[in-house]
Parts: sequence; structure tokens; C-alpha cells
Amino acid sequence: MNKISMAGLGLAVSATMCATPAFAATATTTMSVTATVQATCTISATTLAFGTYSGVQLDGSSTLTVNCTNTTPYTLALDAGTGTGATVATRKMSASAQTLNYSLYQDSGRATLFGQTTGTDTAAGTGNGGAQPLTVYGRISGGQLPTPGSYADTITATITY
Repeated sequence: MNKISMAGLGLAVSATMCATPAFAATATTTMSVTATVQATCTISATTLAFGTYSGVQLDGSSTLTVNCTNTTPYTLALDAGTGTGATVATRKMSASAQTLNYSLYQDSGRATLFGQTTGTDTAAGTGNGGAQPLTVYGRISGGQLPTPGSYADTITATITY
């Protein structure tokens, strides 16, 4: 039996020594990956809630948040609103046929109106790829005594880029 075992072992060793080694082959290539980033902007706003007006000057503010792709220049404009006869200098909140005048400004000192004439009363900026908050300052001038009620207006903010 030993002879058979030795013969089997000899065949196994012999087969191992005669076998051709297998080598792995490789090949490579490159792949291009591309994308085009389009300039884009979004805008959102919080409500400007003045609170209760009693005939005395009342100030308030709102935040517009602009989000533009990095390095994208933009201009932000606010229209006159929906009040009948409103202008960007004198906007009008309405309650039925009554109005309550107010104004919107770009600065806390309320010296620079916020309107829709590019280069005159709009705000300009450059996107940085993140949210950029801009404060809109509002004022209801004193001395108005319209009919009591809830007054409202809608302002459209437009971003041009």
C-alpha cells in the first residue's frame, strides 16, 4: 500500500511542477466626467407684521433670503404691492375700501426706499452658494386714522440674475 501511496504522491508532485503558472492580466482606461452648472437663484420671505397701529409711527421688518449659485450677480426688486394707487414710495395696505399707507426701506435708518428701478432703489449682490439674508425695513407713518380693521397687502419680490 505504501507503494501505491508513493506513486500517487509522485504524480501529484509531477503535475504541480509541470503546471504553467497563471498570471492575471489587466487593462485600464479613463472616463471623463462633466457637468455644467447653471446660474440659479431662489428667494423666500418672512411676513412683515407691524402689529397694532394706533395712529403713532410704527416700524417693522422682514427677512428676504436669497440663495444663488456662487459668483452669480443678482438684483432684488420689490413691487408697489396690490393696494389701489400704491407706489414704491407709498404702499397701501387695504381693508375693504380703506387703506393704510406704509413704506419699505433697504436700511435701518429708513432713508433708502426699496423699489423696482434697477440702479435706483433695488438691492444688488453676488451669490456665494449659501443663504444670504437681507432685511427689509418697514414703516407706517404716524397720523393716519383709517377705519379700524385688519389691513393687508402683498408685495412681490423679484430676483434678476
